[in-house]
Amino acid sequence: MYQREKVVPLAKGHVLEIGIGSGLNLPFYNSVKVKQLTAIDPSEEIWSKNEIDVSKLEYGFKFIKAFAEDIPENNNTFDSAVITYTLCTIPDVQKALTEIKRVLKPNGEIIFCEHGKAPDKTVEKWQNLVNPLWKRLGGGCNLNRNIPSILENNGFKISQMETMYIPGWKPASFNYWGTAIPN
Repeated sequence: MYQREKVVPLAKGHVLEIGIGSGLNLPFYNSVKVKQLTAIDPSEEIWSKNEIDVSKLEYGFKFIKAFAEDIPENNNTFDSAVITYTLCTIPDVQKALTEIKRVLKPNGEIIFCEHGKAPDKTVEKWQNLVNPLWKRLGGGCNLNRNIPSILENNGFKISQMETMYIPGWKPASFNYWGTAIPN
């Protein structure tokens, strides 16, 4: 939760959340800065586990069952796109980031928090070794995606980023968080 607290409050205006899951980010949105939150996720079943009454949010809210690779929204709609612990599972990251870039306003930004490729060669070796089994057991989650490279190679410039190991099993706990803008 600490990582979510660091990034989600940065969202502003019309916000798109990619992979809302069960709504773990909802408590961290700043209702003074957010006007509308559109949340997408391919799983209505996971969304149904949400424990927050979205009718009581102090900003507009809508849930859309959708994949990040095919966002059913118009071009240049969103000021912010929030993506937390989701890039690891998206099958076609390039297509998803192209879609996110399409729906972001030209001055919009991605706000991200993701786990991924560790800087330690020993930990990276374990990530690569375990990843095929982890991916099958973990719903498509990849331990070893290079988040900065993925963003930069798909039309975004990282404007601010921090990294660290968070508590937990090292192959799954190296985190990247920050913001990126469309190139």
